[in-house]
Amino acid sequence: MSAPDGTVRLDRRGPVAHLTFDRPATRNAMTVAMYGRLSDTLRALAEDGAVRLVVLRGAGGSFVAGTDIAHFTGFASAEDGVAYERTVEDVIRTLETLPVPTVAVVEGAAVGGGLILAAACDVRVCTPDARFGVPIARTVGHGLSVANHARLLAHLGPGRTKAMLFLAELLGAEEARGAAFVHQVVEPAILDDHVEALCRRIASHAPLTLRVTKEAVDRVLARARPDEDDADLLRRVYGSRDFRTGVRAFLDQATPEWEGR
Repeated sequence: MSAPDGTVRLDRRGPVAHLTFDRPATRNAMTVAMYGRLSDTLRALAEDGAVRLVVLRGAGGSFVAGTDIAHFTGFASAEDGVAYERTVEDVIRTLETLPVPTVAVVEGAAVGGGLILAAACDVRVCTPDARFGVPIARTVGHGLSVANHARLLAHLGPGRTKAMLFLAELLGAEEARGAAFVHQVVEPAILDDHVEALCRRIASHAPLTLRVTKEAVDRVLARARPDEDDADLLRRVYGSRDFRTGVRAFLDQATPEWEGR
């Protein structure tokens, strides 16, 4: 049985480390405890010379349905939102800069923070029911950090990124593959075997080549990452009445009435 606050399980299979987001009752919506567990596990794996590959997957047929919105009810000011984004960014960068290749196996929802986690991985495979997006303009009314906008722009380009965010639409599996965000779409019946074969193939390749490739790509992308502070933008959304309205409406399963303030 999964813990109420969820966990991130580690399963070592030879040189491959499998991480499973385990909170299926909420489609693996991330809690503070889960982010902490993920960060600690990734840091330990980064120091483990026997690890050649890390696979991320969700339990119960979903990848990750963002952050648990109940967490936001404890925010007393805009600064809480800024601190939250900085904490999550630290976890995402730890994943992104892991010295070994990472594979996201996406079934069902990869939305909000789940999309960002998938985007921070090196390779993504998914099942036909996978859905990708950040529907916050329709649901909660907060905003992405500039760093997360940059990640989506790098994968999807400005037009598709803005359309996805403005329309609060989710990309289907084939659309994500067409955008080159997803490497392959795999039927559920053969997913496990496919992932195992993919892992064997990657893990058999020259470790230093893979590590250098990861770091080289990150250096190129770093040139496009903005350096300016985005706290003013985050305060504008996390300190708004609309954000508090959106959180309450989401938890009450109601439709928020936006005021623009």
